[in-house]
Amino acid sequence: MDDGAKDLPMALGMARDAVAQGISHILLTPHHMDGEYTNHKVDVLRKTTAFQEALDAAKIPLTVFPGQEVHLTGELLRALDDDDILFMDEGGKYLLLELPHSGIPEYTEDMIFELQTRGITPVIAHPERNHGFQKEPDRLYDFVEMGCLTQLTSSSYLGVFGDNVEKLTTKIIRSGIGFAFSSDAHNFKGRRFLMGDAFNKLEQQAGKDVATRFNDDARAILNGEEIVKPEFTRISVLKKKKRFWLF
Repeated sequence: MDDGAKDLPMALGMARDAVAQGISHILLTPHHMDGEYTNHKVDVLRKTTAFQEALDAAKIPLTVFPGQEVHLTGELLRALDDDDILFMDEGGKYLLLELPHSGIPEYTEDMIFELQTRGITPVIAHPERNHGFQKEPDRLYDFVEMGCLTQLTSSSYLGVFGDNVEKLTTKIIRSGIGFAFSSDAHNFKGRRFLMGDAFNKLEQQAGKDVATRFNDDARAILNGEEIVKPEFTRISVLKKKKRFWLF
């Protein structure tokens, strides 16, 4: 779907790569309402079922779940009312929310508040690649303080998107406002599965407890369970406040 695997053989090959890295479950998140791609809930459900059948037929030990990377748009509440939105969990608690790469719209806080009044917790996708958070990293702290979670891209942490994105990802983790990794895998090249490498780096830099928390948080999101946030701080005070960090 959209800019992911181009055909079924490619998708199955990527699935084998995922299993080789120790991945057993994947949330499929095609873009929805981002101005270029629209992947309606009913279509994602149908294609996820077909893909799971293909995985089983190929004897690939991987379980996939239907989801969407939902773009922040003024039409989001209407799409929710129309039952055209898939959540990260079956209970409708966690919503994977993508902001425009160019910045943070003025109505973002209002939309988040509206989602929260419906019992929805936004999980902000790849904030480290958003130009607004790159310019003002502490705004991400504000959203987490409001109740949001964050999902960081594993390849961002490994420098695939450049040094600046890698450094910001590291700062987000250090400040305690990072909660889970996504593979954001699209293909076999630059946007491939790098979860194993990311978790190895995370354990080396931040310690085993943080790496375990990232894995547990991802599982909790899929299961619709509550997440206990660690102590977190603004990125701007990291240099001023001594924090335990392994290198």
